Amino acid sequence: MSSENEPRDGGAEGAPPEQLALIRESVREAKVPRAKPRTWRGAALAGELPVARVLVDKGVLHLDRYFDYAVPEELDAEAQPGVRVRVRFGAGRHRVRGGRREGGGLIDGFLVERLAESDYSGPLAALAQVVSPEPVLGEELLGLARAVADRYAGSLADVLQLAVPPRNARAEQRPSPPPLPPPDAPAAGSWTRYEHGAAFVESLASGGAPRAVWNALPGPRWSEELARAVAATLASGRGALVVVPDGRAAARVDGALTELLGQGRHALLTADAGPEKRYAQWLAVRRGSLRAVVGTRAAMFAPVQNLGLVAIWDDGDDSHSEPHAPQPHARDVLLLRAAQDKCAFLLGGWNCTVEAAQLVESGWARPLVAGREQVRRTAPLVRTVGDGDLARDEAARAARLPTLAWQTARQALGHGPVLVQVPRRGYVPRMACDRCRAPARCRHCSGPLQAPDSGELRCGWCGRPETEWHCPDCGGFRLRAQIVGARRTAEELGRAFPAVPVRTSGREHVLDTVPGTPALVVSTPGAEPVAEGGYAAALLLDGWAMLGRPDLRAGEDALRRWIAACALVRPQPDGGTVVIVAEPTLRPVQALVRWDPVGHAVRELAERAELGFPPVSRMAAVSGPAEAVAGFLGAVELPPDAELLGPVPVPATLPGRPRRTGAPPPGEIWERALIRVPPGSGAALAAALKTAQAARLARGSAEAVRLRIDPPDIG
Repeated sequence: MSSENEPRDGGAEGAPPEQLALIRESVREAKVPRAKPRTWRGAALAGELPVARVLVDKGVLHLDRYFDYAVPEELDAEAQPGVRVRVRFGAGRHRVRGGRREGGGLIDGFLVERLAESDYSGPLAALAQVVSPEPVLGEELLGLARAVADRYAGSLADVLQLAVPPRNARAEQRPSPPPLPPPDAPAAGSWTRYEHGAAFVESLASGGAPRAVWNALPGPRWSEELARAVAATLASGRGALVVVPDGRAAARVDGALTELLGQGRHALLTADAGPEKRYAQWLAVRRGSLRAVVGTRAAMFAPVQNLGLVAIWDDGDDSHSEPHAPQPHARDVLLLRAAQDKCAFLLGGWNCTVEAAQLVESGWARPLVAGREQVRRTAPLVRTVGDGDLARDEAARAARLPTLAWQTARQALGHGPVLVQVPRRGYVPRMACDRCRAPARCRHCSGPLQAPDSGELRCGWCGRPETEWHCPDCGGFRLRAQIVGARRTAEELGRAFPAVPVRTSGREHVLDTVPGTPALVVSTPGAEPVAEGGYAAALLLDGWAMLGRPDLRAGEDALRRWIAACALVRPQPDGGTVVIVAEPTLRPVQALVRWDPVGHAVRELAERAELGFPPVSRMAAVSGPAEAVAGFLGAVELPPDAELLGPVPVPATLPGRPRRTGAPPPGEIWERALIRVPPGSGAALAAALKTAQAARLARGSAEAVRLRIDPPDIG
């Protein structure tokens, strides 16, 4: 045997007994299992409150509840209520090792609360990880999210995905600025133009909680008036939240607030800011550094501390309706916040929606309007061009610009720019009386009558055929399909006014402002830029295109878009004129001529109350493949006072066309049923639909059924 194989001094075989004992002890200690991160097998639990109640990020209804997890001792300090965590979800009872359930995939969630013990009898899985020690989910936000989920028959996890923005580590690491002291109470300013306007601002400054529906006067001062309401709320030591439909409106309110209060007083939450800056602003609000928030739809969940005012501008805009599940509307979310926080509420706009009129009619809110003399001093002159005028107008038959519109534009171009509003393409026609143009409705459910390619007249809601229709207003028996869409007019206007520049603003390129020099500005509804000093005139072409949509809100929406364009025109004393091409006898056109959107909304509300239409009633839409819809309707236990309308076919999505919210995927054929309940049964309807959908998902039903509470487009 060579010397290399001989035992060396100090080797194990020649080691003293004491060293051998130490070696054996170290081997025994090495075999003791150590706690592994994300499973924590064998790890000690937290000494106090060792159970964490977690909301997992699984947006399915049958898992819309909390789950209990064990808190390892090493995570005790960071695992506080409101933080983001990661847990293993889906582990079975047979996967238990070291007193811990194992297995399942890692999934995100929120730690809701810490408990001393769990009501679950079996072993608990451990929290895998605390993603961040930053508490982002407070009790108020959690309560609001639960209320929204219950109202819209959705899951809490889906609502929290809308309410809490995605995490950005760099934004979390930066400290938020220290909060500034409350500012001085502002003067009422232009709020004095409204009856009780000054009293509203004074109530906010003194810590009151007034609730008002504000019909704003035309012109650009609405953003300044909103800023004064926010400043008055901040002066009382409370927070304020303002939700506007788009980034352009948010920029105007942001500028007005900065001019009134200076920098560092409010947060601007819009998608244009980018994820890091937006999350940093959101954290500053959550930490109490900023007490005021201005933003678009997602800002309706902003965690403003000590909330004193919630305000929404132009609640009839489609942008306020969230397209993602459970599809809440910003107005309804702010109403829930006003009730939950007992704070002031302000719903404002140039127009007045039927929902706003209902708030005043019920006494929940007070009207905040200006007198008629003040309205006449600030509104432009509105003139109409009806069918009779067009029939006698040779120029209108040769081109799309009637003589009155051409003359008004020519005179106004000597003083400033002229706005030309052209409806978007793609409006779907509905049937109307050929004599008086009243919309044709079903005798059974008052739904809109439609004439498919087969030529048979049917209801768009309940599907019943209509063979003996006659107009209840004039007694006529003939129907007509209203105008579909409109062509772009920029080229025609360029030929009519060759020496005047023509600018366009629409979906592809939206202008924010235009100079006050003479020019023709052709815009689609909602994309109208603001002119310096106001427009000298406005031409509203093809009014039938917007009035002819097969929708319950067609008249209300057309009036809202017209008023939004007219509000950018100079007042009548300064020569401002509007020409609208639409039948002057129609109710929305009359409301525009008189500048009376409140009266139009009140009459619409009374009519809908008589017919059982929303918002007086609550409605839900169930859509999907025919067999799935039939199976769902057969399983759901509806309230006894529920009324089922349909199902009827849903218009197919054409290949290559954008898919609308609630529309079927391209190539699929869906049906839709409407469920209507009277006031007071909306919560029962939402609960019944949510229970049936959860049971369907728990059984693993293959075909999807989509639910939507209070759909904005019911036909």
